[in-house]
Amino acid sequence: MQDLANTALNIALQLGASYADVRVMERTVESISVKNGRVEALSSSVDSGFNVRVIVNGAWGFASSARMDLKEAQKIADQAVGIAKASALVGGKLPRLSPLPPQRGSYVTSIKRDPFSVPLEEKVGLLLKADETMRSVKGVNIATGNMEFGRERKLFASSEGSLIEQTLYDSGAAIVAEAVGDGEIQQRSYPNSFGRQAGTAGYEFVEAMNLPEHGQRIGEEAVKLLTAKQCPSGTMTIILDGPQTALQVHESCGHPIELDRVMGMEAGFVGKSFLTIDKLGANFRYGSDAVSIVADATTPGGLGTFGWDDEGVPAQRTDIVKNGVFSGYLMSRDTAPELGLSSNGCVRADGWNRLPMIRMTNVSLLPGTWKLEDLIANTDEGLYLCTNRSWSIDDRRLNFQFGTEIGWEIKNGKLGAMLKNCTYTGITPQFWGSCDAVCDDWVVWGTPNCGKGEPMQVMRTGHGAASARFRNVQVGVGNWGQ
Repeated sequence: MQDLANTALNIALQLGASYADVRVMERTVESISVKNGRVEALSSSVDSGFNVRVIVNGAWGFASSARMDLKEAQKIADQAVGIAKASALVGGKLPRLSPLPPQRGSYVTSIKRDPFSVPLEEKVGLLLKADETMRSVKGVNIATGNMEFGRERKLFASSEGSLIEQTLYDSGAAIVAEAVGDGEIQQRSYPNSFGRQAGTAGYEFVEAMNLPEHGQRIGEEAVKLLTAKQCPSGTMTIILDGPQTALQVHESCGHPIELDRVMGMEAGFVGKSFLTIDKLGANFRYGSDAVSIVADATTPGGLGTFGWDDEGVPAQRTDIVKNGVFSGYLMSRDTAPELGLSSNGCVRADGWNRLPMIRMTNVSLLPGTWKLEDLIANTDEGLYLCTNRSWSIDDRRLNFQFGTEIGWEIKNGKLGAMLKNCTYTGITPQFWGSCDAVCDDWVVWGTPNCGKGEPMQVMRTGHGAASARFRNVQVGVGNWGQ
């Protein structure tokens, strides 16, 4: 890997590059899924290659290849330089890179059990046991479960003298029970919906979920949802559980703080941002005093945790919202100088053949001091909403509507009737401004399927979150099933 990187760097510099970097990457993925007592799919794949990124005549160039030998390294470096020279012909603003001392070192995810060494029979057996507990509930029509494990080995080298090697592991799993009746489908997921709960860890992360122990509960809830009360319509207090709060952070804070989106350099797939540059340092109120958010690529076990980003910038923690006041962006080496700042290490690519771009690391709502049971007891009337079922948000990340799998009435400080088809809507700053309490049941939730860019890149991000209360929220919009 180092010989290939050095060869590509030398050729790029000889051909006129003022800056060059090389990423060599190999990603191994194993996926398992079961459905209704049978193994539905097993897959294992290895994807490897390298890329060269350069600045020539004030323009970027990029080229990549899956063939990893020294002759190919020379060819790809030449291609990257040629693309940069062609790009320079159309003019434009010259890129400036924030300062970065040469970085040298290595980083390996801390794991207890290598998921690729755990016998396949053990992993499949765990999923089938959880599947069996879900199907033991009368009325469950479909039971599914999945696991996915990744190992990413990569090397980064730059013309500035950086040389970094990293091995990153990620592990995740989930189960889902579905019930069908009276023309509708209801489902319950554990630990989270839309994929799986995941983190940078080994197989011990999956073992700690205790999937079989939760199968019966989510099966029973899926069946009960078929005859549950519809979510009411109106303006009221809501309490979101941790997974739903995490998605709220992802969609209404994580994406709008990506500085390339703010500056209009990237608008594909999920649009631009309402958090324009004039709001930074202007005491802009993103939320209430109870709301503090950080981006932290050093969070233990977070799905957005690493040693260095894909520009060789060290992992670090950045304040995004401090006691309700907007405080910072996710930045790259060529966007940060526009604000007179340096990159805070938020650039990643989902593969060797993709340009690195600004991506969320672990964007987290800091925990509060409330116990969930005390917060419910402190709420005279409202709704407790759990586990995401749907989301929609405009291309500036302002106006949103979310649906949850399940909810419960809160009356006189106690949980009441189960509710189905729950939805709520809001405008981002007003919604976070209505947050008056955050609990201490803080967990780093993983989003393994965050999409951005064209062609789309799928990235793994983390979000520390806890249950939180919001006042005067519009609920029941749409009232599914009515």
